[in-house]
Amino acid sequence: MTHVETEQAKGEAAPRPGLYMHVPFCASTCDFCAFYQIKPTPGMIERYFDGVERELELIQPARTYGTVFWGGGTPGLLTAGQLRRLGGLVEKYLGGRRATEWTVELAPGSVTSERLEALREIGVTRVSLGVQSFQPRLLDALGRQHNRGQIDRAYERVRSAGFASVNLDLMFALPGQEEAEWLADIDTAVGLQPDHLSTYCLTFEEDTALWVKLSQGRVKLDPEREAQLYEATWARLAERGFAQYEVSNFARPGHACVHNLNTWHMHEWVGIGPSAASQHDGWRGQNVSDLEAWAAAVDRGERLTAEKTCLSPALLAEDALIFGLRMNAGVDLARWQAVSPAAPWGGVNALLDRMVADGLALREGTRVRLTDRGRLLADSIGAEVMAAFTAEEVVR
Repeated sequence: MTHVETEQAKGEAAPRPGLYMHVPFCASTCDFCAFYQIKPTPGMIERYFDGVERELELIQPARTYGTVFWGGGTPGLLTAGQLRRLGGLVEKYLGGRRATEWTVELAPGSVTSERLEALREIGVTRVSLGVQSFQPRLLDALGRQHNRGQIDRAYERVRSAGFASVNLDLMFALPGQEEAEWLADIDTAVGLQPDHLSTYCLTFEEDTALWVKLSQGRVKLDPEREAQLYEATWARLAERGFAQYEVSNFARPGHACVHNLNTWHMHEWVGIGPSAASQHDGWRGQNVSDLEAWAAAVDRGERLTAEKTCLSPALLAEDALIFGLRMNAGVDLARWQAVSPAAPWGGVNALLDRMVADGLALREGTRVRLTDRGRLLADSIGAEVMAAFTAEEVVR
């Protein structure tokens, strides 16, 4: 368990909110990607900057943010000058305090010394490099635009720039990928000595090129193979000194992603930009996934125009269990029973007892966590938790 997880497990005071900023620009769309993205024009980028400043102005009351995360899209598609400009907007609304952790996602092909220098200047502490695979054949299958040489050069530049923490994103269960190829990717990544590794099982999201291939029978799902690769990943990274703290995330000591941990613990975050989600001031919502529609909405003084839900204590407790059980530390039931005593704990506890009996979970005092076997079924367990909350609501 990381220091951050330990403090939050004790129920310490909630951290300062996180700030997530979605940069929707991409040169091309990867076959697996379902995030909102567009090919930029100078006019679109200018409209984006105007919208970001307007939306930041709409956040009331003014806040000090503990963490910042820029995702995409490809934030690194912006020029060094544009990155400084975006960083200036963030700093203007940080309430006079720098974020303790500031992550930026970069694609290997977009990494330049000039961009990295700009990121260091504005206060970025953590870079997440979207590698996916070191195998040319598999990169082609994903529609990725970089190659092994670009990965190596990008990583060397990022490390030379002196960021406090570097993450590599990898993907497994790719069409045609052999277990030996995946383990070779892990070993290659570990050999670069990153501080953090995110290893994601390929998912088939609607409205992606891979979803079309699946519907046409050109690729197939293989849950048994996916489970084998999960287990091989966990064993290999444990041998290599990376501690797993969430189903897909591994870190060396002191390098767990604080922004994500705070999100999974159901703390507050503010989302800026088209498609960005937020959770603060008793509400959860999402901006519309359209640059012009989002910009027009914030011009009118409106945020969270796509979805907006009142955050009842029961809903927070439900989500805390769903996301908490994905973390190795698990979740403290006593904390959430105190937050939401009226939540349907009878059905939830019956479900957890059954999972313990089936060897999927462990209870340690008031804390419950999944076993390795349970983490293999984290998605379906999350669905069962949701059903347990919903079932008692329907009965009442």
